[in-house]
Amino acid sequence: MLGSKSLIFKQQKRKRKNGKIKKSKRISVSAKEKMVAEPYQIAPEEEEDEGFSLKSSAQSDSYGVQPLGNLYFNPSSHNSRNTGLGNLQTLTDELVLDILGLLEGTHLGILSTVSKGFYIFCNHEPLWRNLVLETCKGGFLFKGCWRSTFVSAYRPSFPVLSFGLKVRDFYSDYLFQSWLCANLEMKPEWLERDNIVRRKGISLDEFVMDFEEPNKPVLLEGCLENWPGLEKWNRDYLVEKCGDVKFSVGPVEMKLEDYFKYSDQVREERPLYLFDPKFAEKIPQLGKDYDVPMYFNEDLFSVLGNERPDHRWIIIGPAGSGSSFHIDPNSTSAWNAIIKGSKKWILFPPDVVPPGVHPSPDGAEVASPVSIIEWFMNFYSATKNWKKRPIECVCKAGEVIFVPNGWWHLVINLEDSIAITQNFVSRRNLVNVLEFLKRPNACTLVSGTSDRVNLHDKFKNAIEAHLPGTIDEMTLKAEEKKAQQNKPSFWESVTDSNAGAFRFSF
Repeated sequence: MLGSKSLIFKQQKRKRKNGKIKKSKRISVSAKEKMVAEPYQIAPEEEEDEGFSLKSSAQSDSYGVQPLGNLYFNPSSHNSRNTGLGNLQTLTDELVLDILGLLEGTHLGILSTVSKGFYIFCNHEPLWRNLVLETCKGGFLFKGCWRSTFVSAYRPSFPVLSFGLKVRDFYSDYLFQSWLCANLEMKPEWLERDNIVRRKGISLDEFVMDFEEPNKPVLLEGCLENWPGLEKWNRDYLVEKCGDVKFSVGPVEMKLEDYFKYSDQVREERPLYLFDPKFAEKIPQLGKDYDVPMYFNEDLFSVLGNERPDHRWIIIGPAGSGSSFHIDPNSTSAWNAIIKGSKKWILFPPDVVPPGVHPSPDGAEVASPVSIIEWFMNFYSATKNWKKRPIECVCKAGEVIFVPNGWWHLVINLEDSIAITQNFVSRRNLVNVLEFLKRPNACTLVSGTSDRVNLHDKFKNAIEAHLPGTIDEMTLKAEEKKAQQNKPSFWESVTDSNAGAFRFSF
């Protein structure tokens, strides 16, 4: 649903009016006056700095779904949603979709013929997307929409309409949500903040002292100049090298050529992301096309050999794809290098939970908005006045960002992008990693390995065998650092907290 304010869309055939914003439950939205593909136009809004724009490629919702605020422009106050659902109209849209999500594709198709209301609900694209991802583990050929993709996977010769039937007077914020988030442009003010520290040509000692030791992010320039992949990695090269090899795309495996066909066509709220941890094993040449920047060469998990957790990934995705707020696995630090395209990054320090994000007490689960765009629409502006503002930047091709352990971060691709990322353990975060791995609920927290329970002991024993004395040394340094942080400053030591005046203690 659209939250505390709804976009108000109007039929263009009617007389244009300035619409007021209606309160609802999910996303705060107001809009500038902007022409949208038939049959909608966004109503003008007084607060121009809060306006949103739709992508030039945006088309109107396939089935004519309109936001609930438009119901107030309908003289009859008739909502096809309610009449079509009958007694089920009392259920929320989200609950109706949850129930429909239990059905198979055949049953969804049959139910869609019952009424106009069920026709729209049963053709909701995320329902068919889930069916495809659940049943086509070996990959799929995207056919412009998920419903057609599902049908063609089982009946390739079966004719499927490539367009939806328009239903008049159907109003639903929740169903309109996916289309809206899939078609909104990133606002300029979401991209203009750039407060990350940038460095070029610094020494390893400078990196450790200024960034890794204090656990601060940094954007590094000029690190990839000798990477063959920076020049070679385009679609043609990757498709040729990878051939029929399949890569991890969400819960399915796909050939790279098929994934590019999907990413070129798809217009959805949460585009699938190619995120494969075994790319270098599958195509060894890809592993030879890049080198780990010198700042990240120390990787202590390497003492585990083949038993180490997943640590490197190739990342490919279209504009709008990305990762919602998360902390990198196993308390590791990470670096992310952009080879093609650009990404918007937002990072919060470990002691600041991003707005709209709700981690469980044990850290095993994180509740957050459905999509990245939804977070920007609903929560981004709130960070302007925070005392601890997030670190932000746009990372472009040829640049590397260092993400320290424990930092929350969100990433969204601003265009078709290709990147390499690696997670690592250095001496600076060794103690953090060992403490994380021995948590009581490690079996639910640890990731990237099949042996979650024993990883701590294996790693600790391997470090002690390969680097004797390192754990004790790093533990002592960590205790000294903690003691130093808890030590009162000079002015605190000479201030009489009871009297509110200075006291001399020398």
